[in-house]
Amino acid sequence: MNKLAEQQLLIDLPFMLSVSIVIILFTILFLLAALYFEFFKPSVVFFIALLIFMFSGILSPKEALSGFANEQLAVIVLLLIISDIFRKSSVIDVLFNRLFSKSSSTTSFSFRMMGMVASLSAFFNNTPLVAMMMPYVNRWAVKHGVASSKLLIPLSYAAILGGCVTLIGTSTNLIVNGFAVDAGFPSLSIFDFTAVGLPMLFIGILFLLLFGNRLLPDNKQKLEAMVQDDRKYFIEAMIKSDSKLVGKTVEKAGLRHLKGLYLVEIVRNNRSLSPVSPDERLQEEDSLVFAGETTAVEELSKKKLGLTLPKKVERMLDKRSSVNEIVISYNSPLIGEKVMDTDFRARFDAAIVAIHRNGERLQGKIGEQELLAGDVLLVFSGNDFISRSKNSRSFYILTHTEEAEDINVKKVVLVFGSLIAAILLSAFTSIPLLAGLSVVLLLAILMDIVPLDQIRRGLDFDLILLIAFGLAFGKAMINSGASVYLADMILHWNAILSPPVLLMCIFIATNLLAAYITNKAAVAILFPISLAVATSAGYNPIPYILIVSFGAAANFITPLGYQTNLMVYGPGGYTFKDYLRVGLPLTILYMLGASLILTYVYDL
Repeated sequence: MNKLAEQQLLIDLPFMLSVSIVIILFTILFLLAALYFEFFKPSVVFFIALLIFMFSGILSPKEALSGFANEQLAVIVLLLIISDIFRKSSVIDVLFNRLFSKSSSTTSFSFRMMGMVASLSAFFNNTPLVAMMMPYVNRWAVKHGVASSKLLIPLSYAAILGGCVTLIGTSTNLIVNGFAVDAGFPSLSIFDFTAVGLPMLFIGILFLLLFGNRLLPDNKQKLEAMVQDDRKYFIEAMIKSDSKLVGKTVEKAGLRHLKGLYLVEIVRNNRSLSPVSPDERLQEEDSLVFAGETTAVEELSKKKLGLTLPKKVERMLDKRSSVNEIVISYNSPLIGEKVMDTDFRARFDAAIVAIHRNGERLQGKIGEQELLAGDVLLVFSGNDFISRSKNSRSFYILTHTEEAEDINVKKVVLVFGSLIAAILLSAFTSIPLLAGLSVVLLLAILMDIVPLDQIRRGLDFDLILLIAFGLAFGKAMINSGASVYLADMILHWNAILSPPVLLMCIFIATNLLAAYITNKAAVAILFPISLAVATSAGYNPIPYILIVSFGAAANFITPLGYQTNLMVYGPGGYTFKDYLRVGLPLTILYMLGASLILTYVYDL
């Protein structure tokens, strides 16, 4: 394009804005704001966007619902179910036990852990892999006197790196493939991602082994570095009417020097007293909020203190219940609920006694706290806790040690072999992956590896809705011409941007959106634009399709960008800076590597 034509296009751009494009652009702004500030659940935000598009005529009702008929969505659902079957069969637990029993050094453990998790996540859903691995990491860290914060981010990053190696390694890759098929392109191959994903996997693990220990924080207490984490919980206790503490000052009551506990707040008649003066006189039914360590909870239950834990907790203590740590999952139905409204005791046979939120100061009673994704909770659990929580998406168990279930190894190996066969047949024959995975699922059901009702309860319907709505959102951008309009604006820089630099720009834009919003939203917005850039400039569209997927999936710089990052956020005691310190150089490496490899492979 000559300079005169470029100048004319610059003049014409404002007049190319149709009503549909304006609606799309304002809807994108609404989408970003609503997701960032968490006005609603992501699936609800996308649903609102689709309603806007239908009422404005950008999408027909058939097009709005077309995402549910997309083959890639069905593939994602089947992969989630099959991954859940392997998780519930306990076969991976057996594999973990055998693999890590001989690891004695941090480097050896990290290498084995990252290598195995990355390998498995190339073919299985990485979320349950990380969930199953976290208790092993915590136990190994305590046993060997190592801070778990040195290991949990590498665990998450290894799962992300492995997921980028194949089409089925992460739902993001499958969603991008769904967009590509909807746009009229043939489906991507299982191993179309491998040329970039595999070398970047090796580079990423090497980076973490060489620099991870220096860059990651050591969140352990100096005095008790060999036995305990620096995790601080916020614990609530109440003063009974007959307590000997009534009328005494905080100082005289001996609450200033409790081992492992610090009185941070008194809640009296819904009014907060903080900081707490040593001369403050205690009253009946005062709620005392302490910051403390895991083991310090038991001290509050001692009668000599004259304090009582909430009644539900006391009843569970009488039953000699176990103490467990759990982390609220990224898609938990408990998010946004107050502790008192969760009915946790009836639902899970456990009582929430304390909350840890990465050192954040929590004000008010524990029961009034709204739960957030990544919160670590200390619970007193009864005998039915494990059985009731096993099929729940509400949280992951961090510290509970349960005996591995009896499993029929031959059955599991047969199903695993059939899964590998389905993947290879899809890659090298005309047999669709959907058909192969359906046979694998039928085989698992017929062999009764996991009861059918457990499979149904394990489905993540919010994720299914989000993906289907996201696919429709991308179609709306194409229908309205918004993707071409935005692509034309980008192409003004085409004269000075070489293909690899253009790929880097798309990677950065997708990665930043995924880091602070969601990777599903990032793909829905950037895929149509990236494709329009490639087609308008006459480039091979495949690398521009793939770079969106890598930009959204290879997300290391915030805990919000990927669900596994959020899962380890609370248990590792991390801050946003920790992710940025380790994740930013890794992201830059991935951006450079992916852009240059795609440029070379596709001869751009």
